[in-house]
Amino acid sequence: MTVSATERRELRRLAPTGGPARRRLSTLIRLVGVYDADGTWRGELTYFVGARLGRAHCPLCAITHGPVRERADWQACRAGLPVPFDTVHRDELPSSLVDIDAAYPYVAAETDDGPVLLLDSKALEACGGDPEALVAAVDAAVTEHGLAWPGPASG
Repeated sequence: MTVSATERRELRRLAPTGGPARRRLSTLIRLVGVYDADGTWRGELTYFVGARLGRAHCPLCAITHGPVRERADWQACRAGLPVPFDTVHRDELPSSLVDIDAAYPYVAAETDDGPVLLLDSKALEACGGDPEALVAAVDAAVTEHGLAWPGPASG
């Protein structure tokens, strides 16, 4: 029997974590991928031309975008996550991530306890341009950092 990443997240969320002295896990609010490119028209054009000439490479861009637009397989993977996964350019960095000390690109988690670097550029490169590999790497990093995916909304 194969267990999907979504099922693993749910099992970890429901699994007991020890005795009464267990530590509260930080809960993810959203994921943010930061591209190694600027979001201005000039920055976009510079990256596009540089990538085509082999002079610019952003492993996060390779995962989320094809030659011109966002990849459908990335959109499907992102839609399956229990939190939003926003992508921004390095010049659009949200104030919540200014204290992350990492080279671009990277993926960070915004949690109820503050930001956490999940994947650096090497980890993104290891995904080989595969959106499913990115989701698996994020899931593993969430576990490694002792974070929790949010549970279903109560109401």
